[in-house]
Amino acid sequence: MTTTNTAAAEPVGVLLRGWRQRRRRSQLDVSIAAELSTRHLSCIETGRANPSREMIRRLCEELDVPLRERNGLYLAAGYAPVHAERAFDDLGAARAAVQAVLTGHEPNPALAVNVRWEMLAANRAMGLFLTYLPPELTQPPVNVLRATLHPDGLSRRIRNLAQWRAHVLRRVRRQLERTSAGGLAELLAELEGYPTPGSSATGPVNDLVVPLHMATDHGELALLYTTTVFGSPRDVTLDEIAVETFFPADRATAALMRAAAL
Repeated sequence: MTTTNTAAAEPVGVLLRGWRQRRRRSQLDVSIAAELSTRHLSCIETGRANPSREMIRRLCEELDVPLRERNGLYLAAGYAPVHAERAFDDLGAARAAVQAVLTGHEPNPALAVNVRWEMLAANRAMGLFLTYLPPELTQPPVNVLRATLHPDGLSRRIRNLAQWRAHVLRRVRRQLERTSAGGLAELLAELEGYPTPGSSATGPVNDLVVPLHMATDHGELALLYTTTVFGSPRDVTLDEIAVETFFPADRATAALMRAAAL
C-alpha cells in the first residue's frame, strides 16, 4: 500500500482546512453537510480535537478529497491508511473494463492514463499517433501531454497548436487545483516552458468543442474527445485512472480512421 507524503509534514487539522479552503467552502457549509457542529470542525482544524476515522471519512467525502490524499489524512491522525494501491494489471474486473472500452472504441483512438498523464494502456488506433514520436518520447512510461506538446513530439503535426496548447494547459491547471497530485506541478511547469506557437497556428473553427486538428500520413484528422472515470472507486490506482476516447469531428476524419484500420 502506497500513501501520500503530505501527512508527514502537516497535522491532520491543517490538511483538512487546506482541502476545505481549496474547495472554497465555509466551515458552516461543511459542518452542516458532514453533520457535525461548526465548533467541532473548528477544533479539528486548529488541532484542539483529533477526528475519528469516521469523521475523516465523512469530511473527505464532502470535500471530494482524492483517495491518495485521504490515506495521508488517516496517517496524520494516527490511523492506518484505508485505501489500497494496486498495480494497474492487478485491478481485475476494472482492468478488464478499461480494456473493453479501448477495444470497443476501434477504429478510433483511445487510451488510459493515470493522474500524471502517463499512459497505462491504449488501443491499436492510438498506435497511429505513437508512430510519429521520436524514441526519446516513447520510453515507458509515455507521458501523453509531453508527447503531445514537446517541440519534437506531435506538436509538429497539430494545426491548431496555439488553441490546443492553451486548452491542455488550462485542463492541467484545473486538475492540479482539484487533486494536488504529486508530479503535476512539475509537469505543468515543463509544458508551460515549451516554445509558445504563434497565434496563426489555428485550425478550422468549430462552434461545438475545441477539436484536435492533426496532419497525418493518411490525411488531416479533426478529433474531439471525452473523458471517462470510474464511479465510487476504493483503490488509489483506480481513483486516478481516466480513459480518454477520441471521436471524429467530421465525416472525412471518420472515413480516414476506418481506412487506417484496414
